[in-house]
Amino acid sequence: MYAFTYLCSMDRIYDINQLEEIAADLIKQFAAKPVWAFYAPMGAGKTTLIAAIGKQMGIQDAITSPTFALMNQYDAKGKMVYHMDWYRLENEKEAARAGMEAAFDEADMCFVEWPEKAIGLLPEGTQHFVIEILDPEHRRIFIPS
Repeated sequence: MYAFTYLCSMDRIYDINQLEEIAADLIKQFAAKPVWAFYAPMGAGKTTLIAAIGKQMGIQDAITSPTFALMNQYDAKGKMVYHMDWYRLENEKEAARAGMEAAFDEADMCFVEWPEKAIGLLPEGTQHFVIEILDPEHRRIFIPS
């Protein structure tokens, strides 16, 4: 079994048993950033990690993938959190028509899966994360350079 590995300030290897720990660490380090964008292949665990982050933030509802709804809204101890999934979007124009830009202004925190589908809509100061699949049980999360 891998230990929770610190490769640098934000380059971590983790497994499913360490989700609460990695989620708490991300919140501690990046809470000041209101928009987090997650780049990863299908099946890498973006929604699972976002659910763990939401739980750490105090979201009581089950956090599920908003693939078909495009966006789910949650309450985190009085703060509005949007979880967006842009996988089905064709381009930035379609994302704008779906109200994604307005959501950034409305919410206290936004998590975006598949941000590359409409990267131009992400506000300045967005925190970007890449998740890599290392093997069936281990993932690497890091900030792209």
